[in-house]
Amino acid sequence: MQEALLAIHTRRHTYDRAELFTPWMHAIARYKLIDYLRHTNSSYRDVPLEDAGELTSHADHDGVESSIDLGRLMARLPVKMQRAIRYVKLDGLSVADAARRSGMTEAAVKISIHRGLKALSAAIRPKGSS
Repeated sequence: MQEALLAIHTRRHTYDRAELFTPWMHAIARYKLIDYLRHTNSSYRDVPLEDAGELTSHADHDGVESSIDLGRLMARLPVKMQRAIRYVKLDGLSVADAARRSGMTEAAVKISIHRGLKALSAAIRPKGSS
């Protein structure tokens, strides 16, 4: 854990604020774990079963970071798309309720959701992949 945090701190200058923070941080932590396993000639299989939960558990701040990342991604979309996605996909409203709340037609809400999710997908897709 300390090695990963130190690496994140010493490599903070490599972080591009235009990109998502969480994947950048996870990549550094993953590489530090791989380095540790190589150094100790260990593997995931060497971890006792009762300790496996500690390796895979998620801290409460993961949700906060994901929320921040989602906010950054959503900010790239036009307001109508943001509202449609937020109302239907995040808040759980029906398309009809989202249409009434946003002043859009149901068809416009559906189209905005489709195009918005497509744009979000393209934004998080690794560069160079199709």
